[in-house]
Amino acid sequence: MISMRGWSFSIGRLLGVEVRIHTFFLLLLGLAISYASVSGATGSRGFVLWFLLLLAVTIREVARAIAAAWYGLGLRSVLLLPTGGLQQYGTPDATDRASSPKIGKRLGLIGPVANILFGLFLGAVILTVAPEINLMERPWLSASHLLRAAVWTNLLLAAVNLLPAAPLDGGRIFRGEFARNHGMVKSTRAAAGLGQIIGAVLAIAGCVLPNVWLIMIGAFVFVGAHMDDSNILLSSEIDPVRMRDVMLTNFSMLSASDTLEDALQQSVHTLQDVFPVVRGGNLVGAVSRQGIVDALQSDGNGYVQGVMTRSFQIAQPDDSLVKTLRRIMGGQGAQLVPILDGDRIVGIITPQNLAHSVNLLNARRRLLRPESAD
Repeated sequence: MISMRGWSFSIGRLLGVEVRIHTFFLLLLGLAISYASVSGATGSRGFVLWFLLLLAVTIREVARAIAAAWYGLGLRSVLLLPTGGLQQYGTPDATDRASSPKIGKRLGLIGPVANILFGLFLGAVILTVAPEINLMERPWLSASHLLRAAVWTNLLLAAVNLLPAAPLDGGRIFRGEFARNHGMVKSTRAAAGLGQIIGAVLAIAGCVLPNVWLIMIGAFVFVGAHMDDSNILLSSEIDPVRMRDVMLTNFSMLSASDTLEDALQQSVHTLQDVFPVVRGGNLVGAVSRQGIVDALQSDGNGYVQGVMTRSFQIAQPDDSLVKTLRRIMGGQGAQLVPILDGDRIVGIITPQNLAHSVNLLNARRRLLRPESAD
């Protein structure tokens, strides 16, 4: 969800839960309006067609949020995607419970079931009020027939999410069941690989038919599956990586009594962007290179202790990388995480060095894998 979150924006909070919408929805809005114009309908009907998809996604996510509350999983945010939604929980324990095979399977089924029931309900209402409407007539999704589209949007969204492709609901169920016998690492890679295959098949089918909606769904499933595979280290049960494995051990520190000019001079000789600040050997804060420059430009020379932040997260060398990242993201994030062995700083983690270290760690494991298999 971290990668996808960067391409989203907040639309408000509901009952303490932040609701975000992916920018891909805006692309679909333009596509829906263009599709309506080309097919002889008005742009406003294209907007309604797009809104029906947003409504269907909202219905399933409301149902999943209710289910999460039933299981005592406190939601922190919901990211609305054209194929469904991603939920982020408020605590690591809630995230772990939601990822368990038993609860994960139930949460995976709630969304499709909600869409199927809502679609059937709409169909029953339409046939009662306007029996002359043929709900089985094609095209099912058309700006010229919005009542029929309202029914099929829900039914097709449910069908798509039942595909065993990550990050769809079916992919989560498949991953949970596969993990029972093969472990989370293999199950994640299997679900992601299958998701990429299904995404490619849907896109190709959309080109052959032709059907622009299939192309868009296939592309999104393919990209989502690739992101799910790339973020494998952030899975709740993939826990062999410790902070000592990825921490930066060759780093510079600043003293709280250093002047800003001296601190800037020291930062010239390192690629480090954020520095731990100590006083008498004790960690008291953190300061960034940019923070030093901004303070010098606005207020002139002063002392590091005047511009450092005193609020920061810490970790120990044997702490789990996954759980530490979740703890940090559960707060306000962090530009620097000092790694302490007792009272001594033995390493640091920054967003820049973490991405680099994880990539190198993965590369090293891939290189050693053939030797381990022999």
